[in-house]
Amino acid sequence: MILAVVGPTGVGKTKLSIALAKKYNAIIINCDAMQVYQDMNIGTAKVTEEEKEGISHYLLDFVPVTKNYTVYDYQKDAREIMALHQNQNIIFVGGTGLYLKAALYQYQFEEEKNPIDYSKYSNDELYQMCLKKDANCSIHSNNRRRLERFLQKENTPSDARLLYPAIILGLTMEREKLYERINNRVDKMIEEGLLEEVKSFYDQNIHSKALETAIGYKELYAYFDNQFTLEEAIEKVKQNSRKYAKRQFTFFRHQLPVHWITVEQDFDKTIEEAIKIIENEKKQ
Repeated sequence: MILAVVGPTGVGKTKLSIALAKKYNAIIINCDAMQVYQDMNIGTAKVTEEEKEGISHYLLDFVPVTKNYTVYDYQKDAREIMALHQNQNIIFVGGTGLYLKAALYQYQFEEEKNPIDYSKYSNDELYQMCLKKDANCSIHSNNRRRLERFLQKENTPSDARLLYPAIILGLTMEREKLYERINNRVDKMIEEGLLEEVKSFYDQNIHSKALETAIGYKELYAYFDNQFTLEEAIEKVKQNSRKYAKRQFTFFRHQLPVHWITVEQDFDKTIEEAIKIIENEKKQ
């Protein structure tokens, strides 16, 4: 059985995935594009060893931050792990919908034979086109070459075949509550040492794709470059996190067959609802 736990940032995906992994004796495969990178721990809210509770996690914290890890790499690696553990229950957990779709669907990565001319479009227009193609796109609007390259690549056909049937659970909550939770989580990240974590990369003069696109890192890099005050940078982290959560909702609602669960204050009820959905789907 393959399960997936998806939803916006800060909604409780990690907690649910651990509970389900214990219930169904499953392994967990990360599908968060930034949690694959080593040492980007606080800013990505990476699951800790204590939080894992002994559950095996894969595709987590294994790529050097200086390396560019692509969705194509993820597809290949995820499918290898799925093949190795085909006799076990598997749970994907994370907020990068494109990664999950690439792993489970008949998703091709090919350049178009006749490239489209995007010269008449501004950078902002290209960026908006990229967001329409993939709500999780994190390419900076100033990086025109990467924006064009991203648009040239074939998208997943809307009728792409599901190669690995899965039960996909999505966590949601009232927008105001989610935004409050996101804001509080950013404050907690600062308290736990996010500033020091980012400064360690900055002092090594590392300017990789991961650090220049990840929320929480790119804003603090700008702070260290004296583009913002610390207060302004933190507010931008919160703002960008909220915007990202909105894009995540959009992707999951339109791209994947998600069973939505409203997160309860008593999280045990959320877990019970997830198990109920899983058991009902297994009977189908």
